Amino acid sequence: MPKACDLKKGAIVEIDDQLYMTRKIDVRSPSSRGANTLYKITFMNIQKKQKMEQTLGGTDFLKDADCMRRKLQFLYKDDLAYTFMDGEDYNQYMLSVEDIDEAVNYLPDGQEDILGMLYDGNLIGIELPASVSLKIIETAPAIKGASASARTKPATLETGLVVQVPEYISEEEVIKVNTATAKFTSRA
Repeated sequence: MPKACDLKKGAIVEIDDQLYMTRKIDVRSPSSRGANTLYKITFMNIQKKQKMEQTLGGTDFLKDADCMRRKLQFLYKDDLAYTFMDGEDYNQYMLSVEDIDEAVNYLPDGQEDILGMLYDGNLIGIELPASVSLKIIETAPAIKGASASARTKPATLETGLVVQVPEYISEEEVIKVNTATAKFTSRA
């Protein structure tokens, strides 16, 4: 049973015998002494596709959903769905465009180490790795002599995501991007 403070975006929990996926977590730390940190969490009901918001304390427990977790690889996207493959038994699973949400920015073709949540043999959600490697397709030219901690510039990645990168990074380079913060972490 995870605590509210340990909950991550994309996690599947059970509330009132319904499965919910964590969509957004807003942490609020009151400034008064002795006040508890509050977590305003937006959930999406997996079966009904309805949003629900709850405000929980950091020590409140949630019931973990009874889902099987499998390592998946992203294969391809068509107009209606994203297709993933289980590396062990080669079964293919599909998720609709609405179910993918913001994860689309971190899914280049062939992306591995995706954790898929299966419920009754159906893929109901995915968890991305902590960071993914993405190729830069467009950015301003690299500046020679630019320091590593100086200014940044925008870079468009192969998935369409735009992140700020240091000035010494050039086009066609592969970089690592943190999937939780959508920020540049290092060269790949």
